[in-house]
Amino acid sequence: MVATIPRRRSLWRSLILLLAVLGPGFITASAGNDVGGIATYSLAGAQFGYGMLWLLIPLAIALIVVQEMSARMGCVTGKGLAALIREHFGVRISFIAMAAFFFISTGLTATEFAGIATASEIFHISRYIAVPVSLVIVFLFVLRFNNKIVERVFVGFSLIYLTYIVSAVLAHPNWGNVLHGVAVPTFQPHNIAWTVMVVGLIGTTISPYMQFFLQSAVVEKDPREDELGLARADVIIGSVLGIAIAGFMIIANAATIYVANEHGAHLHPQQAADFAVALKPLAGDFAATLFALGILNAGLFTATILPLSTSYVICEALGFEAAIDRKLSEAPIFFSLFAAGLILGAAIVLLPGIPYLTLIFYAQVIQGILLPAELVLMLIIINRVSIMGKYVNSVFGNVVAWTTVVVVGGLSLVYIFEQIRG
Repeated sequence: MVATIPRRRSLWRSLILLLAVLGPGFITASAGNDVGGIATYSLAGAQFGYGMLWLLIPLAIALIVVQEMSARMGCVTGKGLAALIREHFGVRISFIAMAAFFFISTGLTATEFAGIATASEIFHISRYIAVPVSLVIVFLFVLRFNNKIVERVFVGFSLIYLTYIVSAVLAHPNWGNVLHGVAVPTFQPHNIAWTVMVVGLIGTTISPYMQFFLQSAVVEKDPREDELGLARADVIIGSVLGIAIAGFMIIANAATIYVANEHGAHLHPQQAADFAVALKPLAGDFAATLFALGILNAGLFTATILPLSTSYVICEALGFEAAIDRKLSEAPIFFSLFAAGLILGAAIVLLPGIPYLTLIFYAQVIQGILLPAELVLMLIIINRVSIMGKYVNSVFGNVVAWTTVVVVGGLSLVYIFEQIRG
């Protein structure tokens, strides 16, 4: 039965409800600024200057639309995306989707440990020490501390990436060129590096795992249908802030690394730590330290939350018991998935000769390639009146989402074809 929306609500009640709902959309949209996001946005600025800034506008629109779809499905159905996929597409499709989800999650967990390894080497600590120690810390966080406390601590430390805004300003970019980069789209369809960068930017901004995480987080708050507006506000605020910080990351690296290369320098980042150059206008000789602390925080936070969220989602989809406060014997699949994702992610980083930046960047590209399949499942579900009632997608939402599917799918096919062609 559809709840009626009250005509009036006091200001204080509205503020309290906003604070109650605010969080999942904000945190999820900001998750693009993890290790993979930092490296991808920084690489875009270092390689293509301000020419990628215009892409952030359609990305922001697509991100808001997709995240709002997830929040709306959670509010209306009271179920996570994984459960809806199982109910409406069957166990086989659900299993394939969850296998792909686990694959993505493990790869992303590896990128977070790669960030930890990068940060540790800035402090002259071997990755063979830093990564295992971090693995133990993550296990202790999850098994010994309240997950909400851990989340709040790391999100608080994530504010260090606001320094990119200051650094971008202090680097004295040519604001005329910045505005041109934002307002005038530029295309390089015959440049495979440009194509793969676009796919990577889309993948790190609208990560497939984010929709599963957001919808489950919204359901956990048990919101009513008349609170959907507050969930939308949460999504919009988080998306706009996340995209804005991404833009300043691009500007900071464009104004330093890209401009320096235009004037004859030869700065070609081979590791994520090389992007510390972008923070020098703010931190000077402490730029590397500031970058290391920020990326260490991002790595630890996401390496803690991502495998745990993945275990919850997969167990939800396949009908297994999932609860962190249960014993191992009561939820063996849940704990096994969590441990497997975490240990595999750490083990990948410890393989000899692993190029961190390549690993981090191409994990985002894979996300971009797999995104259309997830969006198609979401669009089928959200447009069924039997599931969503009057809350089915609007024409605008469908146009934006289907356009995202077509564009990302087309770019992915071009990239795959070029790779096959050699």
